[in-house]
Amino acid sequence: MGMQHSPLLMSRLLDRGARVSPNEEIVTATENGVRRQTLLETRNRAHQLAHALNKAGVQVGDRVATFMWNGSRHLEAYHATAGMGAVLHTLNIRLSERDLEYIINHAEDQIIIADADVLPLLEPLKDKMPTVRQVIVAAEEGFENWDTALPKAVCYEAFIKGQPTQYEWPDIDENSPLGLCYTSGTTGNPKGVEYEHRSQYLHTLTQCLTDSMGLSGTDALCGIVPMFHAMGWGLPWSAMMLGCKQVMPHRFMDPERLLRLMCDEGVTVSAGVPTIWQGVKGLVEANPGKYDISKLSRLTCGGSAPPPSLIRWFWDELDVEMIQGWGMTETSPLATLSRKVMKRAHLELSEDEQFENVAKAGQLMPGLELDIFDENFNRVPHDGESVGEILIRGPWICSEYFNNPQPDKFHGDWLITGDVGKIDADEYLIISDRSKDLVKSGGEWISSVDLENHIVALPGVAQACVVAHPHPKWDERPVALVVLADGAEVSKEQVLEHCGTAFAKWQLPDDVLYVDSIPLTSTGKMDKKVVRADLDAQGYQLPDLR
Repeated sequence: MGMQHSPLLMSRLLDRGARVSPNEEIVTATENGVRRQTLLETRNRAHQLAHALNKAGVQVGDRVATFMWNGSRHLEAYHATAGMGAVLHTLNIRLSERDLEYIINHAEDQIIIADADVLPLLEPLKDKMPTVRQVIVAAEEGFENWDTALPKAVCYEAFIKGQPTQYEWPDIDENSPLGLCYTSGTTGNPKGVEYEHRSQYLHTLTQCLTDSMGLSGTDALCGIVPMFHAMGWGLPWSAMMLGCKQVMPHRFMDPERLLRLMCDEGVTVSAGVPTIWQGVKGLVEANPGKYDISKLSRLTCGGSAPPPSLIRWFWDELDVEMIQGWGMTETSPLATLSRKVMKRAHLELSEDEQFENVAKAGQLMPGLELDIFDENFNRVPHDGESVGEILIRGPWICSEYFNNPQPDKFHGDWLITGDVGKIDADEYLIISDRSKDLVKSGGEWISSVDLENHIVALPGVAQACVVAHPHPKWDERPVALVVLADGAEVSKEQVLEHCGTAFAKWQLPDDVLYVDSIPLTSTGKMDKKVVRADLDAQGYQLPDLR
């Protein structure tokens, strides 16, 4: 007879958490505390939102945008749109007005659900969004008296009030779109990545595997990575399926508030970019014994590679495993992960050897294929030395951009990631750099990431950013920008001497510049485009080192 064909729809997973753990909580940070609701209430409100959107004319396949922080209403929007077969288009709050206008119109969003505190960022577009029929406003504590000129704006609570708490989720094709995320375009306009039900269903199951992020219904998850960035790395879906407690920081992203939230709510697992974890480390070091985060067991770090010294600090000082992940919007985003012990053979390794593995981008997730290729698309050996361009394919890997052909980003069914790396004999991926962030000096490549990680390990250095600067003879040379910890004094000579212990003389930065801060992209990575442009604008010249 075979198995009955049951399409892999997110609606088959979404309601499960509330069914098995109805009294577990979603906690949202507010101005003066937190707002709590149970998983059952959240589920019922999501069904009400689906009815309200349907009454407002939203059909299967229509784009509904969110312009929101991480909070329970954003989660309801995930749940409602996925269940009813609409497409959730998460707008990045940190994008420029120009990029937002392009994205909203390119996606043809029909309704935008926005947090009241970020309405001012949307208002300049009020006459530039012809497809948007209505804006639904979610008002947190302190923003109840919002007012806006945006079209047909209505309060979220009034919008869903009185709607039934049961929506019969339709049966749709499993390859129907579920979400739309635009990559913060490095060059040209941002590009849309469409996530299908089938792809996210498989991604969700894989994310929860023991050797992946090991998520469990017993976890209290604090997703710090924004839900507008690659769907919060897929964590909202996994937590909804399992019935985890979820702790949402909303707009309160300072390390003090995050740490207090994690202590108060007994958070066991968290996820965010390295800059967040650097801030947490600084605060814990400055206030010994003040924060009890003993329940925290692991945190996932992605977006850019965490310095090995940071990974080691969390384990040695807090007994917290930092899991490094590599991926991108185009990979949904989970592609590789690195855990302290990932194979039976690793049980025999010393702790130092285990940490050498954690500093790598990690092992490929089941279901995907990944390899490194030379410029003629020949595979490169997995010897930990040979460097190639990283290509990846699989059921949750983007194979084309939404209404925007970009043939140079794909090779057959492979995605050309734009990252450069190597694969060692243990099948670990090691990222050398973004192809555009490598420094090409006299025909030889210098990895900016390796230099940054090394400089950050120097006591007193809080952040380091290495960029290429044009050079008349060598094509490009590395320049290091350094942010010092409060009260620390580290000389340029000390930085270069420290680099000299691990790098050849020609690989050392030509200059070390001390700055107060390093510009970040909308997703919290160091924005090297801006750093390079700033140096040019200041007429910066490399010191003459002949």
